[in-house]
Amino acid sequence: MRFEEYRKHDAISLAGLIAKRQVSAKEVLETAIARAEQVSPAINAIVHKQYEQARQTVAAGLPEGPLKGVPYLIKDLGFFEPGEPATFGSSLFKDFVADHETTYVTRCKRAGLVFMGRSSSPEFGLNPNTEPRLYGSCHNPWNLEYSPGGSSGGAAAAVSAGILPVAHATDGGGSIRIPAAQCGLFGLKPSRGRVSMAPDAGEGWGGLSAGHVVSRSVRDSALMLDCTAGPEPGDPYAAPMHERPFVEAIARPPRKLRIALMLKDHRGVKLHPECLEAVQRAAKLCASLGHAVEEADPNLDMVALRPMNSRISAANTARSCNMRWKALGREPNAGDVETVTWAVYQRGLKVSGIEYIEAIAAAHAAGRKMGAFLTSYDVILSTTLAGPPPKLGDVQTFVERVTEYLSVTPLHNATGTPAMSVPLHWTADGLPVGVHFAGRYGEEATLLALAAELEKAQPWFDRVPAL
Repeated sequence: MRFEEYRKHDAISLAGLIAKRQVSAKEVLETAIARAEQVSPAINAIVHKQYEQARQTVAAGLPEGPLKGVPYLIKDLGFFEPGEPATFGSSLFKDFVADHETTYVTRCKRAGLVFMGRSSSPEFGLNPNTEPRLYGSCHNPWNLEYSPGGSSGGAAAAVSAGILPVAHATDGGGSIRIPAAQCGLFGLKPSRGRVSMAPDAGEGWGGLSAGHVVSRSVRDSALMLDCTAGPEPGDPYAAPMHERPFVEAIARPPRKLRIALMLKDHRGVKLHPECLEAVQRAAKLCASLGHAVEEADPNLDMVALRPMNSRISAANTARSCNMRWKALGREPNAGDVETVTWAVYQRGLKVSGIEYIEAIAAAHAAGRKMGAFLTSYDVILSTTLAGPPPKLGDVQTFVERVTEYLSVTPLHNATGTPAMSVPLHWTADGLPVGVHFAGRYGEEATLLALAAELEKAQPWFDRVPAL
């Protein structure tokens, strides 16, 4: 299969070709591997290759799942497959090899996906940029001098570059939506508890983190959610089940929606001109499709909430580091981790039990306020990020980077609401700018149906970087 043909298909289409025997799973895999080898020196998105394992998997025969034979990457951030490394982007875990399988991985295999490697993540997923010391910088395929975002930067760079149509991603503060916005992709963060984290965790970062994918098409995201969503025995909670599959929900336009339009971020700061233009154009597009759009703001302050989210992530990071040092029989050592991670680790050690509970309570209070606001509106429309993709290394300090990047996305990690970045705008110099939509808890189907409607009205699938 030639790459020029491969690139025309999303995951569902590739699986259809394989099912009809118009192309073999082996041919599809070899095309994906060839593309990976062609672009990897430029973008550095794949940090662990499983090419031979993938070939053996295909040769042995694949399950009759809906995505049989489609190549896939798992994000290098704690999702385990027996016999394969999971480094969390960190030197501390550089020799770690998993001895069991994460439920999400099992579900992906059941769907017929073929694992061809692991995608790059910043150390412990802490940075909204993907420049881990262990593996080096990941680059944006739209312009190699620019950041692909983080923490799912490797996944987004790989999909954008055409290595594969969809890839695993996680989101604890925007890590699906940020790289989707910066790489011209669709990225949905599901509701809290939609995708199980069994068997190693009941929740990620106190409920802030969720797992799903970045993709070129909306329908791939919907089908992947159908394949991977749902609780496991022992989960502390789960999002409410939908009456019909998500992929069916996008088959028809959504009902007329009431959309709250935000022309500032959640710090009350005016938007970058490119982001403002993106949001305003998206609002006009939604109105032209029959939705009611009006300016409104839930008045949830990210400046106040950020320290609470920070406590939760820092305490969880400190626990992860301590568990690894204990397993290695070593004392904590600053040299084992990056400077930023060591600072987060030290901060996490100082979070008291009461402070942690206060942070969780603040997140829950934000969720209550958001829930009340969304009784009057179906969707909130805003920018995904404070500006277009920055150049690698442009933002000088971690604190400045987090403050600039995370002015919208982390709110919906705290509230647990589903949220998505949709690629509806590009700058004059060809860089993607994402538009953000958030919905009611448990109602991913509404967001997916809206995204599919927007995709049909303003297609983006064929808009790809000339890498």
